[in-house]
Formats: sequence, structure tokens, C-alpha cells
Amino acid sequence: MKKLQLSAVSGAIVAALFSTAALAQEQVTLNVAAFANYDQVVRLITPDFEKQYPHIKINLRSLSFQDHHTALTTSLSTGANVPDVAALEVGFIGRLANAGGLEDLNQAPYNAANFAEKFSPFTVPLGKNNRGEQAAIPVDIGPGTIFYRSDVLESAGVSAEEMLKDWDSFIEMGKKLKENNGSYIVDNASTAMKIVLRSGLEEGQSVYFGEENKILVESDRFKEAFRVGKELFDNDLSAEVNQWSTEWNEGLRRGDIATQMFGSWFVGHIRDFISPDTDYWRTAQLPGGTYASWGGTFLSIPARAEHKEEAWTFIKYMSDRVETQIAALEFGTFPSSIEAQQAPEMNEEMAILGNQKARLIWRESAERIPAISAHRHDPIAERIIDDAFEKVINHDVDIDKALSDAAKLIKRRARR
Repeated sequence: MKKLQLSAVSGAIVAALFSTAALAQEQVTLNVAAFANYDQVVRLITPDFEKQYPHIKINLRSLSFQDHHTALTTSLSTGANVPDVAALEVGFIGRLANAGGLEDLNQAPYNAANFAEKFSPFTVPLGKNNRGEQAAIPVDIGPGTIFYRSDVLESAGVSAEEMLKDWDSFIEMGKKLKENNGSYIVDNASTAMKIVLRSGLEEGQSVYFGEENKILVESDRFKEAFRVGKELFDNDLSAEVNQWSTEWNEGLRRGDIATQMFGSWFVGHIRDFISPDTDYWRTAQLPGGTYASWGGTFLSIPARAEHKEEAWTFIKYMSDRVETQIAALEFGTFPSSIEAQQAPEMNEEMAILGNQKARLIWRESAERIPAISAHRHDPIAERIIDDAFEKVINHDVDIDKALSDAAKLIKRRARR
């Protein structure tokens, strides 16, 4: 009888514990920090996620692109207002991942390495820091592409195929375009320069650094990039307007700027802001057979996050679930998951691009982009190279001298 009573009491205690645990689960609020426009994806997915995981309530913290990364940098360094899940644009990973403060997602209990092969090969290394720790997981990617106004090119007698054959053809067609209808072939000379910088990269390199932190900015790749950019500038083929400015948006809308090189995600901006309800934009691979990554969103877990288990559940839901990544296509994103890239939706025609099956073009690019790495000094090197290019085009500094001076400056700054 006593055993029965003890069993009954034990059962009541266990039941009470499970009831308490369930109640505790219901109270979990997961703080997700995201930037525009990825915040739209989080909002879209939240109802389904909360239905599948009713014990988790998503609290989205949304800021503009730059404000988000500034706030995240501050919270990681001070420990104040730390989110459970932090979205990172790929360009910020090198700085934030190497500064510490993010979980290594290859370690238990996450074990992200177990499903790394599910993503486009070039993406996973971009989420690692210099110690080889997986600080972030890709959820969408930006295969580099060129968008162009088919109507503007046609009116100037310019063939897209000829324009994209190589960079010299791009420059020559830019001259023809400017002469025949006054349009610029590119928004800014630095846009083309930065694309050329990403051509011919080897596996494991960053754009600016090689093995053992070797500085690469005096290589032929950088000299060619500066040459192309300078020719575009010197021949008045670039509009020289700042991206995301009113002048830039209007130039693209009116056709004063005939092309835009960006990640595939830019199609959402064309559709929603530049040219809604039109069909004259087209997309193609970058000039000269260049394959490069341009943008992309990664998710991370700060080391000081309060709800790491639930954070990982959310990250897995966003990255390793095909249905989630396909649903996000609505916002112009391109999936990081190889399985999602093979979904039937990839074959859909896109009205904004004249019914092109554009995602097939972007998928080919994703398959051919080399797996480069993010280096902790990439942001420093990028600023220095931007300054060097400005001296070349605006102050007629010799290209070799500008790059030599840049290499020395990068070396000094990297030692700090």
C-alpha cells in the first residue's frame, strides 16, 4: 500500500514538473534582431513558426540596414539589449565574427557542420571567423548578376550579348549607349571596379587577403579592376551617383542609367520601388563570365543570448526548411539551400523581367561562385581601396602607386 501511495505521489510530482515545464515553455519570448528587408521574411514566417512551436513567441526588433548593424555591434560589445537571434548581412560577418561574442554553431548542441553540405558551397565559409568557428548560418544568398533596361539598350542599338562579352566590350558598348541616347552604362565607376575585384578569386581567399594574411591588393586582379573603373569614369560612362540615393533611383527609373550590377535580391527593389508593373528589365550573368557573391543574410546566436535552444530552433527553421526558403521568394530573396534551389518555383517566369526564368540564371551563378572566406580586416582593406580608387579617378594618381600605397596602409592598419 505504501508503495502504491509512493508511486502515486511520484507520478503526481512528475506530472507537476511536466506541467511546470510546459508552462515555462509557453512563456519563452525569442528576441530576433533583423534589418530591412529581411524583417519582412521574419514577419511572413512568424505565424507558421509559432503554430509549429507554440511555446515560442517571436519578438522582432527591426531597424534600417545600417542602424541594425551599428546597434548589434554595440550590444555584442557591451552586453546590453542582446538579441537571441541576430541577422547579419554578409559584409559585416568578418568584423563581428572575429570580434567574438557569437556562438560557434559547429559545436554542441548546435552541430551545424552536420548539415553544412545542404547549402551552396561558397556560403558556409563566409559565416566563419579566422579561427574556423561557424559564427553564422546562411538563410539567403546574393548571386551576382547584372540587371539592364532592354528598352534603353534597344533604342541605342546596343546588343546585350556584345555588352556582356568582356569588360572591354562593356566599355565600348557604354560609349555607343552614351552617344546614341545619352544613358550611362553604370551607376558608378566603383561598382564595376568592385565586380572585377571579385573575378578570378581562388577557393579560400578573401577579396583582399590570401594565405597567411598575404595582402593581395597589388595583384593584376586589382590593377585590372582599377583600369576598368578608370576607363568608365574618364569616358563619362558612369553616372557617379550614390546607390540608394534619390538621384540613383530616378536614374534607373527613367533609364538614364541603363544597367545595375547587384545581387539577385535587387529584383525586389526594382519591382517594389523603381519600376513597378513594367516588363522591360532583364537579368544576365555579369560581364566577362564573372561569378561573384553580392550580399546575403546569415543568422547567428550571441554568446549572451538568453534563449539559445529556441534560437537554434528558429535558425534551423529558417535555413534548413525548404518550405520556409521558398516562401521567402516573395521578397526577391534567393535560397541558400541547394534543395530549395531545385524546387519547381525556380522555373517560374518573372513578369518584372519580361517573363525570364531568371532564377535559373542565378542558380547557375550560385553553383559557380568560389568559396572565399571573410577576413577580419576586410572592412579596413575595403575602405582603403575605395580611397585609393578615388585618388586614381579624381586626382589622376598612377594605378600602381595608388595600390602600392594602399598595401602599405593596410599592413599598418591591420597591425593595430
